[in-house]
Amino acid sequence: MDEPVFRVAVVGSTGYGGGELVRLLARHPGVRIEALGARGRDDEPIGQSHPHLAGTGYRVSDELPGELDAVFVSLPHGAASETVAELAKRLVVIDLGPDFRLRDPADYPRWYGFEHPRPDLLDHSVYGLPELHREELGRLGRHGIVASPGCYATATLLALAPLAGAGLIADVVVDAKSGVSGAGREARAQFLFGEVNESVRAYGVGGHRHVAEMEQELGRLAPAPLGPIDFLPHLIPMTRGILAACHVRPTRPTSQAELDDLYRAFFASERFVELAPEPPATKHVLGSNFARVHVHADDRTGRVLVLSAIDNLVKGAAGQAVQAFNVVFGLPEESGLEQLPLSP
Repeated sequence: MDEPVFRVAVVGSTGYGGGELVRLLARHPGVRIEALGARGRDDEPIGQSHPHLAGTGYRVSDELPGELDAVFVSLPHGAASETVAELAKRLVVIDLGPDFRLRDPADYPRWYGFEHPRPDLLDHSVYGLPELHREELGRLGRHGIVASPGCYATATLLALAPLAGAGLIADVVVDAKSGVSGAGREARAQFLFGEVNESVRAYGVGGHRHVAEMEQELGRLAPAPLGPIDFLPHLIPMTRGILAACHVRPTRPTSQAELDDLYRAFFASERFVELAPEPPATKHVLGSNFARVHVHADDRTGRVLVLSAIDNLVKGAAGQAVQAFNVVFGLPEESGLEQLPLSP
């Protein structure tokens, strides 16, 4: 039996995340793209913003059709809060921005620098990490909001969720590296080739905004309150990918065999999480919706090291949004996401 076809639109289709959404949705057997939206665009070919998508024939405008089942929104911080409220009453909104990720409205000024204009909607959105919120996504119905997780949060949560659920995290330091596409497509001096090439730079010192998601979601899993997560991201000279190295001091001694059993059980039915016997590289997941996770018990220090590699634009953004869409609409979870990683 053929899959049902749902009508979708992508708002913010000219950025990196929006372009990746179009690439994935164009091959999705259960989707028909009805519109691509971007501010100030008037019937512009998608190839003008994304030459690699010129063959799709899609065009970009600033108008949305009335008959839709879902809208994917890829807009800057704070831009979606007001615009999606009415849409969410009649269709499913999958927001790739941060506007609905955090449950407490008091967290938005601290982490994102704005007062949330619609705090009443926060309790009615679902955090869109299927590996942790599949049941809630499946109960969303045909209208509501999916808050797609941040890229760093995705890599870190998939690395640490089994340990948090088992009550094994006493404290954790996360050292993460990301490619330049994670900074978006806006032209800024610090992201020019001459600034990024042959250089590594730490940023977000003192509190990157994705920490709020990490603490919220791991705290939800843990049987006892967790302390703050010590997180430091780095920008490195590559286009795509995130590698998160999570250094955990466990609440009690553990062994490699116990950790292997724990991670196998936690991810046993997960299509897009691969447990790697060796430390993963970002190239192992390039262009795909897969996350590769490696867990290691360090007998010398007593610590646990967990490494997680994702493509920040796919599993960290557009692919994860499509995966959540599939769960909401009862489609096979791998629909539109079956492409294997690229190599070399």
